[in-house]
Amino acid sequence: MLAWTGVILLSLLALSVPVAAALGWLGLILDNFFSLMPLHLALGEIVWQNAVEYVLVAIPLFILLGEILLRAGIAERMYGAMVQWMSWLPGGTMHSNIGSCAIFAASSGSSVATAATVGTVAYPEVARRGYNEPLFLGTLAAGGTLGILIPPSINLIIYGLLTDTSVPQLYLAGFIPGLLLASLFMLTILVAVLIKPKWGGSPVETTWDKRWKSLPHLLPPLSIFVVVVGSIYAGIATPTEAASVGVVASMILAACFGALNLDMLRQAVEGTLRTTAMVMLIIFAALFLNFVLAAVGMTGKLIELIDNLGVTPMQTLWVVIVFYIVLGCFMETLSMLITTTPLIAPILIGLGFDPVWLGILITILLETALITPPVGVNLYIVHGVRDGGAMNDVIIGTLPFVLTMFVMIGMLVMFPKIALFLPSLFY
Repeated sequence: MLAWTGVILLSLLALSVPVAAALGWLGLILDNFFSLMPLHLALGEIVWQNAVEYVLVAIPLFILLGEILLRAGIAERMYGAMVQWMSWLPGGTMHSNIGSCAIFAASSGSSVATAATVGTVAYPEVARRGYNEPLFLGTLAAGGTLGILIPPSINLIIYGLLTDTSVPQLYLAGFIPGLLLASLFMLTILVAVLIKPKWGGSPVETTWDKRWKSLPHLLPPLSIFVVVVGSIYAGIATPTEAASVGVVASMILAACFGALNLDMLRQAVEGTLRTTAMVMLIIFAALFLNFVLAAVGMTGKLIELIDNLGVTPMQTLWVVIVFYIVLGCFMETLSMLITTTPLIAPILIGLGFDPVWLGILITILLETALITPPVGVNLYIVHGVRDGGAMNDVIIGTLPFVLTMFVMIGMLVMFPKIALFLPSLFY
């Protein structure tokens, strides 16, 4: 049954069936062939129980927050300021790409929004400064992945819901790994440019006067981060309430920049509705599939299979890591998170691994999936902001950063305190 489940799911995805439909159909097929009861009759109850889940309200709010920041022009001003402060490094504005992605990630919570926003603003620098285009595109795709790791993160909220893990603790655990991964990305750029100096393009001419004048443009996204995350740890708001506070703060900022109007709000709300509908449909379909898998005994059989392998907990962990890396080449990250977490997390937590640390590890593995072909979403997002060219340019430019992520995964496994240090201080 395990083999048939995998074959059916991969076949549906290979036929370009939408992810939500593929998960729902797989649940119905397993129900029809392997269940003694009509499990599909529980679909309405499953959807209702989870649709009224309070923490899920944060998802559309964080999506709306990112939409407002994008359409208010705040991201463009932020990128200009990052160029002034980081372009002195070998690699120039490629470092600004990573820094801008890290800051925008700390206010939007979405990797796709981060890659699309910073990519749109930054791409003209390739022709203007003569950068190596594949490497430049790779920085945008890799930097965009930080959106699901650096708090506030939509994926960490969903992981917390699926595993009953504290979202504030997950947010704390994401800080150091997120900043460390951004630093490793910048180190990768530095090494690449030192090996091939012509890839670094022409330097940006700036002065200290320009740098000081650009500082106010870094404050809006940072203020959103302080408002959202600060309200959580000050005990003023839950993650869901903090998301709503962030939306209000983003509207105030948009008004300050003269970008708040009915047309902008209409576009932001429409974008939010489209994205939220897709995300929620995937969540509900995956929850139904997880219910069917548990009911037909799939979860128990998977645990039994791993027990029968006779491997150590650490060997089991490395098997799971390889599994995620391979699966990430063929499956979208949100679908991976929702379909695999209810199966994998209980096994690894039962083997003694910390659920908060595991959430960060799985998130970084999902980040890797965002930039591994053929289904790496960020690859297509970054390719979409170009004027033309081959998709292979983006894939080749991203490969060094995939290797950097493997290094980060190894560091997190060997030194769990990277993720657990801050939660241990506060809790």
